[in-house]
Amino acid sequence: MPSSPAGSDYCNSVLHGVNAVHLRPLQNVLNSAKHIILRKQRLDYITADIRDLLHWLPVQQRIEYKMCMLVYKCLHQSAPIYLSELCIPVAAIATRSHLCSAVQGNLVISYCRTKQYRQRCFAYSGPALWNSLPQQFVTRRFH
Repeated sequence: MPSSPAGSDYCNSVLHGVNAVHLRPLQNVLNSAKHIILRKQRLDYITADIRDLLHWLPVQQRIEYKMCMLVYKCLHQSAPIYLSELCIPVAAIATRSHLCSAVQGNLVISYCRTKQYRQRCFAYSGPALWNSLPQQFVTRRFH
């Protein structure tokens, strides 16, 4: 079974922070694809099959997952340099290394000038999502 529908991972950083009303058409397309792939009727309950057989997440959760994966790659030098430069651990800054956020493995959230698009900027949304992860998911090897 496919691990993700083709094209659903395109431009995750642009889709992050978008109103749920605008994500609904994409979710509807994915729901239709699920019914076709699983050969189920329109009204059949397929939530468990989606999770267990297809391993698909809802659109909003998939966007957040892919953003966190990109931050992880940035921290482990598996992403392009221009993105890796946007993910700076708090512990890497000498004047902030004594803070609790440095010990927790948090990242510096960059300032974005425009309030309207701040949540959709990777320099802001990537580190903010990473910092919101539960502590057991954040590794400290990059300090």
